[in-house]
Amino acid sequence: MQIIGLPEGSPAWPLWARSVQLLLGLVWFGISLALLVRSGLGVDPWDVLHQGLSRQTNFAIGTWTIIVGALVLALWVPLRQRPGIGTVCNVALVGIALDATLAVLPQPRALGVRWVCLVAGIMLNAVATGAYVGAGLGAGPRDGLMVGLAARGQSLRVVRTTIEVSVLVVGVLLGGTVGIGTVLFAVSIGPLVHITIPVFSRGRMAGPTARRPAANEREEIGCASG
Repeated sequence: MQIIGLPEGSPAWPLWARSVQLLLGLVWFGISLALLVRSGLGVDPWDVLHQGLSRQTNFAIGTWTIIVGALVLALWVPLRQRPGIGTVCNVALVGIALDATLAVLPQPRALGVRWVCLVAGIMLNAVATGAYVGAGLGAGPRDGLMVGLAARGQSLRVVRTTIEVSVLVVGVLLGGTVGIGTVLFAVSIGPLVHITIPVFSRGRMAGPTARRPAANEREEIGCASG
């Protein structure tokens, strides 16, 4: 399976460097989610679900991130999607980093500080997505599910919207937080990762000989969400 948003071809930089970038990106991703949670202004649709599940059980939100990620990864099997090492690392590390950050990051009360957490969380999420996707070692489990379903003949936008709306509704019913942050994340993350993924791809998408991504690939770049 071609990595979301990246052209085919061998990377021009060593595996160890890509691995370090992958791991940093996944840790940053978990930290970014913790910032969104601590803002109290709303989280992305998948974390609305994770947060709702956490509030209905004794499991932490990061634990549910891992559980749901593993369940989504299992759905790759009938869709014939092939995970990479980055996919497996994604399932474990994001949830661990999320719970670890929440354990040391206090809940701010001042509205201004909460807005700083929100904006910082969105920006860091875009950088983290660019880092782990740009490493080219495997897409996130949720991204792979979207791409696998879209390969059955539906538009990626339709599949993504259907999945995320469904996840959002279930999360709200379970008590997850929806707010202005949810809206800001939805409208900003696509354009932001459209910038960060090529940057962290280290020239694989740049230069006069690089292939320009097709329309459906540009669409996929905007859906990287873990």
